[in-house]
Amino acid sequence: MNNVIEINELRKIYQTGTIEVNALKGVDLQIKKGEFTAIAGPSGSGKTTLLNLVSGLDTPTSGEVKLGENYLNRMTGRELSDFRRDHIGFIFQSYNLIPVLTVQENIEYIMLLQKIGKKERHERVDAILEEVGLGGMAKRFPVELSGGQQQRVAIARAIVSSPAIILADEPTANLDSKTGESLLDIMHSLNEKHGTTFLFSTHDQMIMDHAKRLIKLHDGEVQSDETR
Repeated sequence: MNNVIEINELRKIYQTGTIEVNALKGVDLQIKKGEFTAIAGPSGSGKTTLLNLVSGLDTPTSGEVKLGENYLNRMTGRELSDFRRDHIGFIFQSYNLIPVLTVQENIEYIMLLQKIGKKERHERVDAILEEVGLGGMAKRFPVELSGGQQQRVAIARAIVSSPAIILADEPTANLDSKTGESLLDIMHSLNEKHGTTFLFSTHDQMIMDHAKRLIKLHDGEVQSDETR
């Protein structure tokens, strides 16, 4: 299998006044295509920082992040923005749906930016809505959906444009355990069916239990790396 992500000697130091915080201390990691991987650790362990660096939403103090054949730390802001749009799907704990857009419009938004034709956009949206169990809800607005349904829309939006990787930051944090379990089942099914690579940041034991690979961070360093 090919590596989707290669992280080499990744360091991130945050400066707050005279205080330096070493959020990441020379992390080395490879994530292969099709992996279902969770990065876990307590608050302050560096897991969210790592996800932000992998997505290009933050820049490293030193070290490199390579996604496919592209080095994110060598890109300009515009190049990074275009790259994220075409290669990275995001799932956030707060759903981040646009309230004035329907379910269909939220899901097809990235494809619109990619200039994919209307017919193909609608076909893809209809297909992914069926896969996430929201068939027939394309015309609803986020306010008309439960939290679990909104997160299903967010999952659909993340995967519909066939990104190289989906980054999920605490995707079950705002949900009860039963809803969270059903969402994990959906993401696991999408991972199996489409071969989509998932990388989670979490302290939810349920996500850790579902992950095929579990990487534990502690004080900015990899403490353990276990493949099931």
